[in-house]
Amino acid sequence: MHLMAQTTADLSTTEIIIGLVGGLALFLFGLEQMASGLKIAAGEGMKTILARLTSNRFSGLLTGTLVTGVVQSSSVTTVLLVGFISAGLMTMKQSIGVILGADIGSTFTAQIIAFKVHNAALVMIAGGFAVSYLPRWERVRPYGRVVMALGLVFFGMNVMGDSASPLRKHQAFIDLMMSMEHPVLGIIIGALFTAIVQSSAATMGIVIMLAGQGFISLPAGIALALGANIGTCATAILASIGKPREAVRAAIAHILFKIVGVLLWLPLIDQLASLVEWITPDESGMPRQIANAHTVFNVINALVFVWFAGVFAWIVCRLVPDRPEPEDRVIKPKYLDHALLKTPALAIETVRPEIRRMGKRVERMLVDAPSAVLAGSSEDLSRIAAMDDDVDRIHGYIITYLGEISQHSPSDRQREEIMNLMAAANHLEHIGDTIETNLVALGRQRVERQVTISEETAGRIHRVAEAVIGSVRSAVQAVSAMDLEAARVVTGMKDQIGSLVDEAYSHQAQRLVAPEPDRLALYTVEADMIENLKRVYYFAKRMAKTVRGWDKE
Repeated sequence: MHLMAQTTADLSTTEIIIGLVGGLALFLFGLEQMASGLKIAAGEGMKTILARLTSNRFSGLLTGTLVTGVVQSSSVTTVLLVGFISAGLMTMKQSIGVILGADIGSTFTAQIIAFKVHNAALVMIAGGFAVSYLPRWERVRPYGRVVMALGLVFFGMNVMGDSASPLRKHQAFIDLMMSMEHPVLGIIIGALFTAIVQSSAATMGIVIMLAGQGFISLPAGIALALGANIGTCATAILASIGKPREAVRAAIAHILFKIVGVLLWLPLIDQLASLVEWITPDESGMPRQIANAHTVFNVINALVFVWFAGVFAWIVCRLVPDRPEPEDRVIKPKYLDHALLKTPALAIETVRPEIRRMGKRVERMLVDAPSAVLAGSSEDLSRIAAMDDDVDRIHGYIITYLGEISQHSPSDRQREEIMNLMAAANHLEHIGDTIETNLVALGRQRVERQVTISEETAGRIHRVAEAVIGSVRSAVQAVSAMDLEAARVVTGMKDQIGSLVDEAYSHQAQRLVAPEPDRLALYTVEADMIENLKRVYYFAKRMAKTVRGWDKE
């Protein structure tokens, strides 16, 4: 009898473990699929909202809440912020409001989970599955996927809840739950579990399930929720490793808000419990109270901290100062994030700051090239040629990344945008090649033939070069910021550059008949240089015409 009882107990324990682990797997998979479906369904709209942010920190707070509430990923919001800050479309101070809003938006999942619709889980899975695979409903497929995923979340919670029911009779488990009454221990456990599973929503789901089964008290549930807020910082830390300084700053800001917020609320857990009991109807039960506590914590923190956005931005910039990149380091992509590939609308946005980065290097080559070609040494010319290696590498990363985006079912509009960005990157790379191959070769001819170009001729060529540099700068701005006005500036420079080129050629014709030594050799170098500068402008103009909306001009 004793042996049979022991065997039965072992079997019961095994069933409990299998049920809990299996339910957790369904729950986590459902959360992942729900976030993925939401990002696909709303990615384009959320990208547009973020891109149109104003300098108002309160609008940033609202925007961060809406974006994260829809895509259910504060890390996605942070990645987009990094790109916008780096592209000069947003300041660090402005991004603070969005980060705080993202913290509020991330509580929406807990609110959904707290609804008592578990009995409808299988209906949601079946209905969502049917919509996801209907051939003629392509536009609503992502929404069907979201409904199916939400059903999996609820079904996973059901499985965990049913599996945990026998634990009511296990004294060891009861003692463990009682230990959660100590707030510091609850915060630590919540933080560690969240850091391990990389999802504060998962922790909140389990806390809500435990509360629904009556295993924990409201203060213990709040302590675990506070710990989940700290644990989610691990995701931000891991995501910022090896990323640009802007990403590190966003992660540090995230950490500061969470830790300071938890420290402020730690002695007020009982008061927070009383508050949510007061604002939550009795019939909603403890799961809703815990979800409300999670939301109240983040909302109040955001409303308080948003007034100190400037102070937080100053602290973060001091903690993570800018640092120059070592010149001898092999260049790597700075903004392209493979975590966003499943959301083409958002992944495309990371390409724009990378194109701006590539454009800065091309512009540097173009600024240095005229002086080096007309009067520089062989070393100057070699240095400019070597700069094209970085341009070629960034170009390769961009084209590869755009190709990877195209493999994740982008919409027709996104495919067009991918092709336009590919074309823009190619035109920019052609400018670098023109400088490296053609202009540098002309400079080496001058050095080998030991000829000197007159100051007047050099001055005319420099004027052409300055106008062309301006066109390239505006073309990069047009593509990286989707700035149609900048694109118009580039195409509108045609007459200006044409006039400067004509003046330079007219001067060349007069100089050709002048009785000077090596006149023909000088003419060849000078005329070819002007022709190649015209070629650079041609690529800049083609690049500007890739901007969305240009086809309607």
